[in-house]
Amino acid sequence: MYGLAKPLLFCLDAEKAHHLALKSIEAAYRTGMNPLLAAKPKPLPTTVFGIDFPNPVGLAAGLDKDAAHIDALASLGFGFIEVGTTTPKPQSGNPRPRMFRLPEFQAVINRLGFNNGGVDALLRNVERARFSGVLGINIGKNKDTPNENAADDYLHCLERVYPAASYVTVNISSPNTQGLRELQQGDALRQLIGRLREAQESLAAKHGARKPMLLKIAPDIDDAQMDAIAGVVLDAEVDGLICTNTTIDREAIKGHHLAGEAGGLSGAPLMAPSTEVLRQMARRLGDRVPLIGVGGILSGKDAAAKFDAGASLVQFYSGMVYRGPALIGECVNALRQRA
Repeated sequence: MYGLAKPLLFCLDAEKAHHLALKSIEAAYRTGMNPLLAAKPKPLPTTVFGIDFPNPVGLAAGLDKDAAHIDALASLGFGFIEVGTTTPKPQSGNPRPRMFRLPEFQAVINRLGFNNGGVDALLRNVERARFSGVLGINIGKNKDTPNENAADDYLHCLERVYPAASYVTVNISSPNTQGLRELQQGDALRQLIGRLREAQESLAAKHGARKPMLLKIAPDIDDAQMDAIAGVVLDAEVDGLICTNTTIDREAIKGHHLAGEAGGLSGAPLMAPSTEVLRQMARRLGDRVPLIGVGGILSGKDAAAKFDAGASLVQFYSGMVYRGPALIGECVNALRQRA
């Protein structure tokens, strides 16, 4: 069914198509027609971070920023759903147009800029959902919050989402909020993660349940930066790492008329660099910190390659744009055969 809808969606502006696709998935769910979108894969139980996942293939953050479509998306067969990025206050994000498709490369460029309704709106949507599976909530800082106060935004979101989340992802790697990636650097990262880890343990005691906290990193980092991140993750005993966010590198699409557009590049061109960062972080962290592989997954073979590089779980977003919901089952089956 997605094969029929895709040409129509690709005639629209990318952001308009995004919203229409979500509305269509929601309508299919509410009318019982979601089996026409994708056959739910057979279970492939996986335990990571102490959480039991029905299968290891998840939806990456960004597709459902405000958690408005959790039930509909979960009905497609994902083993887990990650929503957000959410921020303390609502914000409109960057000016439009801010999302672009590059079909020749099976790629997307976006500079949305954490557009969302704020953490309280997200939580209202989560409360309305019937979903009882694994829900990750991705948190960030508001655009107008200076980096020296960024920890306050992350702490606010962590405290608010903690009871509702299965795990929480700290997003310091989006290229679309000015200065955000500076929080990945040395002392800034150590201080931020230190404060968040203290809050995590306090919240665990308060709520009687310890929820894992993950860190999402960029693909545009060198060996020294990977060494520093690995050191902080190990020292602070962070529960997991998501490798990676989108890239600002344009070498893979050099010469394309959209290559000069600012924002993060995702889709097929991200597969190689994100997988290399995943592999390098797995080498540094060994089996002490589980990794989620995300970036460039457009086939079951791609998902298996992430596992070969050290991932325990995988996620995708742009793959939904180019392949549709059928990609979920294809990835689960590829990982089943690999096992």
